[in-house]
Amino acid sequence: MNTSKKKISIIIPCFNEVSNVRPICNAIIDELDTNCASYDYEIIFADNKSTDGTRAKIEQICAENKRVKAIFNVKNFGQFNSPYHAMLQANGDCVITICADFQDPVELIHRFVQQWENGYKIVIGRKTRSKENKVLYFLRGCYYKIIHKMSSVEMIEQFTGFGLYDKSFIQTLRDLHDPTPFIRGIVAELGPERAEIEYEQPRRKSGKTHNNFYTLFDAAMLSFTSYTKVGMRIAEFFGFGVALLSFIIGIAYLIAKLVAWDRFTAGYAPMMIAIFFMGGVQLAFLGFLGEYIMAMNTRIMNRPLVVEEKRINFDDEKEPTHD
Repeated sequence: MNTSKKKISIIIPCFNEVSNVRPICNAIIDELDTNCASYDYEIIFADNKSTDGTRAKIEQICAENKRVKAIFNVKNFGQFNSPYHAMLQANGDCVITICADFQDPVELIHRFVQQWENGYKIVIGRKTRSKENKVLYFLRGCYYKIIHKMSSVEMIEQFTGFGLYDKSFIQTLRDLHDPTPFIRGIVAELGPERAEIEYEQPRRKSGKTHNNFYTLFDAAMLSFTSYTKVGMRIAEFFGFGVALLSFIIGIAYLIAKLVAWDRFTAGYAPMMIAIFFMGGVQLAFLGFLGEYIMAMNTRIMNRPLVVEEKRINFDDEKEPTHD
């Protein structure tokens, strides 16, 4: 190995991608050999406890090519922790994260590297169009705009984490010791000046997406509780408003009662509607409060990002410190 070459680390998070891991690895190697031939490289699969034969495929690939490595987690630690942990284990001069399902275009790798060589410490891919579900893409766009309006930190619209990160920024990530990392927010909050490359997101090459309502809601709540105060502020202002409105209505009912305005005070419907309405509002804001408390509790406990089951092809390297 020529140690004078700069080294590119490619991180491929995966979960049940048995039909994609070999094609994505071959496509990345072809891209690197063709357009980044002057660089050394390593490819790191971060497997989040796949159960469909993905691990056996990865082991075969690692046996065939020692520059392909793997980290197997003992369980599924979520869509954010596993790739973030793998980024911290890379020892390249830059780190590129790319999904195994081909929705992050492999052909952008050399364009990322070009911008990196131009001096940018971070180069991100940002979706401007998508061939995925149109409704889902629209809702994601609305979510990004809402978070952007609510947050005091710049939020990057249609950025999934796909991009290149210089080793100096990777060291910043190691120094954070964040047990609940949200790389999209960290890049916006702590990252240096970046370059952005726009692209159209293609469909998955094969298989089904593992995103569902729960995973998308979990991502939304993580960014919401990490980078906004608006949830608690809305609850606070709404509480004051309802208290004031209740006081005014109470005075109105008292006056009506005193003047014996029976039609105004007759029946229990207004009272029952108010009780159920306020009960629903209280439960909703207790849920918001719980999300903030859970986020704080996770950080206070400072649990590890993941627990590894085993590594492949890391034997000759010193493990980076990260926790």
